[in-house]
Amino acid sequence: MTESAVCTGAVSAVKEVWEERIKKHHEDVKREKEFQHKLVRIWEDRVSLTKLKEKVTREDGRVILRIEKEEWKTLPSSLLKLNQLQEWQLHRTGLLKIPEFIGRFQHLIVLDLSRNTISEIPRGIGLLTRLQELILSYNKIKTVPKELSNCTSLEKLELAVNRDISDLPPEVRKM
Repeated sequence: MTESAVCTGAVSAVKEVWEERIKKHHEDVKREKEFQHKLVRIWEDRVSLTKLKEKVTREDGRVILRIEKEEWKTLPSSLLKLNQLQEWQLHRTGLLKIPEFIGRFQHLIVLDLSRNTISEIPRGIGLLTRLQELILSYNKIKTVPKELSNCTSLEKLELAVNRDISDLPPEVRKM
């Protein structure tokens, strides 16, 4: 009777050791996959940043990002490294949305994202106090945030052919 109790105890101990090893192995594999995904994201960001840098020009003393008729459904966060941009000219790129980080481009004077598929304007747009021109014609914008009224330098606002806009906030209408 004692021999079988000793065997059962030994088997349980071995089983417990193996279960711990398997658990540790699964955790190691998970960490390795996360690390690989992180490396891939870093690489993709670098590639995107390189592509974006190729699209930056200087005209009349302004730093301009100009992209036309290329597929850019979203803009990568690596774009933040180009925060000295004064103009964005992105036409017919299939852009789905204005990035949430738009408010960090404090030097932006012209934001022309016409002829895309943008459906909303982020509230962070109101942080662009130097913005003079906002051109969002031929998109799918439904609402305009009241924060747009914080763009105190805004001289030109184009929202033509955004059929779902029914009204502008009172703060924006007073501009």
